[in-house]
Amino acid sequence: MTTSLVIVDTGCANLNSVRYAFARIGVTAQISTNAATIQTASHVVLPGVGTAAAARRQLEQHDLLNVLANLQQPVLGICLGMQLLGTHSVEGEVLGLGVVPILTEALNTQQFPVPHMGWNRVTPLQDSPLLRQLPSLPWFYFVHSYAMPVTSWTTAQCTYGEQFSAMVQHNNYFGVQFHPERSGSTGLQLLRNFVELTDANPRS
Repeated sequence: MTTSLVIVDTGCANLNSVRYAFARIGVTAQISTNAATIQTASHVVLPGVGTAAAARRQLEQHDLLNVLANLQQPVLGICLGMQLLGTHSVEGEVLGLGVVPILTEALNTQQFPVPHMGWNRVTPLQDSPLLRQLPSLPWFYFVHSYAMPVTSWTTAQCTYGEQFSAMVQHNNYFGVQFHPERSGSTGLQLLRNFVELTDANPRS
């Protein structure tokens, strides 16, 4: 399978770290805001570090909101990118792409500090092709203050003061709240699983 992977330039700081992570598994990724380049890619990654409002403005400036909301190929949202896949974020009261019907809320971490930062186990709730060849309770690295609640579109959850969605899927859209590019060999295997997705893969 020939992979043409595009990382959408959301104006966030982790673009190159995501690109380098794909390079470590032998995949050359292009960073772009060009609609045609994104639409013709075999796989699209929507990364994010920062605020939802700033990332949405970047997408609006390049007329990418409708483009991203109507892609047919596998799409992976990472951290803030996962939150942008949802309907709405309370962070700045920002509308998302609406491709995963979940809103993003502030973490209610009880006695734990915010942001949630560090390594945590993830508990799978449904079969996901992104979890192939991973441990039953894999560890991933998180940095975030907002999250999606656990719903029927949640494929894996994490607990930090409260339970939240660590992974979601709806049709060809996948989201991970953690940073696979910072999660060692486990994260690289998840990225490898993503680039191996095809239109023939099962979808929720």
